[in-house]
Amino acid sequence: MPLLSLLDIVALVWFLGSWVLYSLTLSFTEQRRRGLNSEMHTYRDVWMLQMLGREIRMVDAQIVAALQNGTAFFASTSLIAIGGALTLLRSTKEILEVVGSLPLGVQMTPVQWELKTMGLAVIFVYAFFKFAWSYRLYNYVAILVGATPPATDKDTPEAKAHAARVGGLCEVAGRHFNRGQRAFFFALGYLGWFISPWLLMATSVIVAIVLWRRQFASDSRRSLIEV
Repeated sequence: MPLLSLLDIVALVWFLGSWVLYSLTLSFTEQRRRGLNSEMHTYRDVWMLQMLGREIRMVDAQIVAALQNGTAFFASTSLIAIGGALTLLRSTKEILEVVGSLPLGVQMTPVQWELKTMGLAVIFVYAFFKFAWSYRLYNYVAILVGATPPATDKDTPEAKAHAARVGGLCEVAGRHFNRGQRAFFFALGYLGWFISPWLLMATSVIVAIVLWRRQFASDSRRSLIEV
């Protein structure tokens, strides 16, 4: 029996293609179509300009701390998810019996199950690296917030350049965080492969549609652009 059937290979390519296509489409159309991420980039710039005018920047420090805490939570969750995925390798036989008895379940060899499980672990490893790097970048943002010139110099070119620098770094940190979260969402779609390749293709499309709707057709986006 081959390591992966032709249908499994097609489903895996479909899954990866959906993920990559969504990411590329979002990157190339986000600014033109004013997605939710783009709107938040604008408000990051507004935040930095407001920060320049504050003598005491406790509010800004608290915002950065909140961003760090959220990123740290997801990074820790990624490690737990990695451990959970690797734990599945210890109960391969029992799990295969359960999956094989499902209406849509297909027969798999232990090697195929372990290969799929390792793929799930790889997704969570990718997410961990994204969240960990985002957390590191937010640390740098905190340092730059502390290095912001005093409010009396807010109109100087140096102060405005510093605000743009902090906002740019904060945007990069948010971008890595978004990619980590995206990996989590597609990992949920990936779970369909454990039942059927057809289900993997269906869940891949569903995840992409849900993410796209949240970016461009959600209530949260309308609340930002409607006055």
